[in-house]
Amino acid sequence: MPISITNPLQSTYIFITIFVIGLILTIRKKDENGFSKSITQELKGFAILAIVFAHIGYYLTTDNQFLFQLSIGAGVGVNLFLFLSGYGLTISSIAKKPTMLQFYKNRLEKLYVPMLFTLLLFISLDFFILNKTYSLLYIGQSFLGFFPHADLFTDINSPLWYFTFIIFYYLLFPIVFYRKQPWVSGIILFVISYLLILSNPAFLQNVIYLYRTHFIAFSLGVFVAGIVTKYKRSLLESRIKHALHKIEIHKILKNIAYWIFIGILLWTIGYTAYYSNVGQQYFIEQTTSLITCGALILLFLISKYESHLLYWFGIFSYEIYLLHWPIMARFDIFYRFFPAWFATVAYLGFFILISWLMQKTIVFLEKRYL
Repeated sequence: MPISITNPLQSTYIFITIFVIGLILTIRKKDENGFSKSITQELKGFAILAIVFAHIGYYLTTDNQFLFQLSIGAGVGVNLFLFLSGYGLTISSIAKKPTMLQFYKNRLEKLYVPMLFTLLLFISLDFFILNKTYSLLYIGQSFLGFFPHADLFTDINSPLWYFTFIIFYYLLFPIVFYRKQPWVSGIILFVISYLLILSNPAFLQNVIYLYRTHFIAFSLGVFVAGIVTKYKRSLLESRIKHALHKIEIHKILKNIAYWIFIGILLWTIGYTAYYSNVGQQYFIEQTTSLITCGALILLFLISKYESHLLYWFGIFSYEIYLLHWPIMARFDIFYRFFPAWFATVAYLGFFILISWLMQKTIVFLEKRYL
């Protein structure tokens, strides 16, 4: 249930100070350019932190002032995950050319195994610690990956509405994927998603509002990946690069232009995150969120530095997403005993630890029994 926090603003400032110090101490010069795996992990790290902070600030505590500056980006975090999933699947499918059977086996296994692990964990903990049980129908559809509700305090794990949503795209992707023109696949996925939203099926009545505000991002990721791969293969790219190399720009002017662009991106991120149009028409809300996502992606792409702290949260982002809410909402071990800023720091470290243990446990079980 929601917890009360003493001095929420003071706790927020203390936590932000510690978090920023952590970011600064883990900043390193980039080794790679472009949309590298490292940047993808950093963006995932940013996304999962945005979601965790939002769940704490808006739903776990009784005072929204706590973590307010950090808790306004939950929708951006979800859209980042969806965009990166669509982009990554497209790039990988172009490079590796998996069969449909290989795609389903590899991708669905990566999604389902950790999810099933956490379901077993929380069903057991609920039963033995809270004396709480669920119907066989509810458990059965949960193990299938169908989560038609997102109630924070009655569902076994309310953030799992996202699991059903992403499985929908994973099931469709190899069917509609067109390797020669992958950007077409993004348009097809968008049309199918839009038709689903329009049909407003009864079995999704309790989560359709979430789908409405996030249904563009995955398709957009596929579309952008398709455009990028096509552009990379074109003669135009090499000509543009050759022309740019011939242009001599004074180093000081170049640096000024770079930092002005950084400033514009930071302003765009801050403005669209704060004035997010939440509660407006879903196209407006989603477009605003996607603008924030686009500015964030550009910022990470052009930055000369990377954060290892964000990178590590990105490595464990899926496990943290699966674990974080039930632990904090039903089995809180920090907020009830410690100041809010300390509890938040402790939870971030705890989530990294249990996510690492979860990954290691699953790998061990798969090697031994599968």
